[in-house]
Amino acid sequence: MNFKSILKLFSTLVLFFSISYIFPIVVSVIFDDGALNLFLYALICIGLVGALGLYITRNINNELSQKDGFVIIVMFWIVLCFAGSIPFYLSGMTPIDSVFESMSGITTTGATVISNLSELPESLLFYRQLLQWMGGMGLIVLAIAVMPLLGIGGGQIYKTEIPGAMGEQRLTPRIKETAQVLWLIYLGLTVVCCIFYYIGGMSAFDAISHAMSTVAIGGFSTHNESIGYFNSISIELVCMIFMLLSAFSFTLHYFAIFKKKPLKYFYDPELRFFISILVIIVVLGITISNISINGPSVREVAFHSISMLTTTGFSISNTSEWPFSLSFLLLIGAFIGACAGSVGGGVKSWRVLIMVNHAYKNIMKIIHPSAVMTLKIGTKSVNDEVATSVWGFFSIYVISFIILLLFVLISGLDFESAFSAVGACLNNLGPGLGIVSENYSSINSSAKGILAFAMLLGRLEIFTLLVILTPMFWSK
Repeated sequence: MNFKSILKLFSTLVLFFSISYIFPIVVSVIFDDGALNLFLYALICIGLVGALGLYITRNINNELSQKDGFVIIVMFWIVLCFAGSIPFYLSGMTPIDSVFESMSGITTTGATVISNLSELPESLLFYRQLLQWMGGMGLIVLAIAVMPLLGIGGGQIYKTEIPGAMGEQRLTPRIKETAQVLWLIYLGLTVVCCIFYYIGGMSAFDAISHAMSTVAIGGFSTHNESIGYFNSISIELVCMIFMLLSAFSFTLHYFAIFKKKPLKYFYDPELRFFISILVIIVVLGITISNISINGPSVREVAFHSISMLTTTGFSISNTSEWPFSLSFLLLIGAFIGACAGSVGGGVKSWRVLIMVNHAYKNIMKIIHPSAVMTLKIGTKSVNDEVATSVWGFFSIYVISFIILLLFVLISGLDFESAFSAVGACLNNLGPGLGIVSENYSSINSSAKGILAFAMLLGRLEIFTLLVILTPMFWSK
């Protein structure tokens, strides 16, 4: 393992992150909200750490291995979480609350310990949204776009950071160009979303802030009532459209925009499966609502179904008053999650699709033992090794969920709140059920620490984090 090369890239990424403090500094100056020092101190501290690391490793030019990539990804997200927590801590939050809020932002989870957002200065509100926007596509991918300029290869980092289908293919021949394409699409969606929010009636500040968290599928808002604060059908429609677009694979966006092949959307089996699940959840949700006393409206069911399935976490009404069966249905949708190659969380639709098809194949094999059957997703055959890998991921996912749930229950939370909190954090969703339906301010510090770890585990799709915890990884 090349520790000096790791330190060089690590320092570069930290220095790059420190630049992000400039944006809330500008917001603080514009609104004169009295929070300027929070971000100046953070900029100086984190910037000096990154600059010092770069100076120490200035003559190091060794290539990184895949093992180095795993270490950098995990350690960077951990350090990024602590670095991002500095402004929250300086604003008066406790250390664990600061880390929790920062981890929730950078992993695009959207769970918050802040009970009254109206008390926060505008720059800190904007900073929360910015954390989610940067975490949405991953700071690592953006760093890869300039990696050749740093003298360090980024191939292994890219493979480690991008899960699912995106990790197995490049949209362009060079990784640098691939990262640039991804961010160009991501930035384009953000700008267009912002424009439509502004046209829909949001202020410029709210439009920019919510566009960042919408496209990042984060769910942070500048208001306690989330999207419901605006009480606007047009704003809700814009939000639903861009939550869905961000939940689609960015591979499809690339082919539609740069290759002029919009029909890719219609022929993609994962996307069709994702939409089918959404339709099923909406129909079941409306049915449950109609047979319940004082159930939510169709408008509310449709919005929250999209918000939960895409793992965004926005809301337009108080879901704690909904029938438990409906809330639980939407939480199950979050477990399925968005498409591979998107910025969403969850198990991912492509894995669920493979598991369903693999299970069906095995059932048919029992009925017809002599039949030769091939597992197919769309027109492509999927070999048993891929299916085995998916089932292996799912088993680790379930085991991780059970262990995390046990520890949260031990910390003192009731089962409903604990189950939904672990599910929401592991799937990078945010809001849960019970006492965590609105925010996480009332839970104890132990539970917050466990849930912060669950956010990181979900953001790195479990394996990336668990791999470095195995003794075999560190053996030569």
